Amino acid sequence: MPEPRERPVVFFDGGCPLCRREIGHYRRLDTAGRIDWRDIHADAAALEGRGIAWEEAMRRMHAVDEHGRVVSGAYAFVATWRHLPYYRVAGAVLHRLPPVVWLMDRVYNVFARSRWRSRCRDGVCPPQ
Repeated sequence: MPEPRERPVVFFDGGCPLCRREIGHYRRLDTAGRIDWRDIHADAAALEGRGIAWEEAMRRMHAVDEHGRVVSGAYAFVATWRHLPYYRVAGAVLHRLPPVVWLMDRVYNVFARSRWRSRCRDGVCPPQ
């Protein structure tokens, strides 16, 4: 695997109370500032140049790992956990178990669809 090139970036919906709480937990653990946290609800411009559409980023958590690869869903969580105290070991183990992460991602998809529908009811979704 190539050497890491950059600090990971995590894109999250800061307008979502559940997302804010979870990311807040991770940010408190990130005392070394190993991750660049970007609230795309407050600043959609953070996605520019990353090839991620705002609506897609709002539907699923996205991250850019330390090698510059865009990942989403459970893969984004694993990429994030690999840089956080208390989660680092779980992230490293899961990173080496792609079938497990794939299954986690299927479960995450169910949650993400439900969360997005509730955000749409709050008026966040663009008009169709």
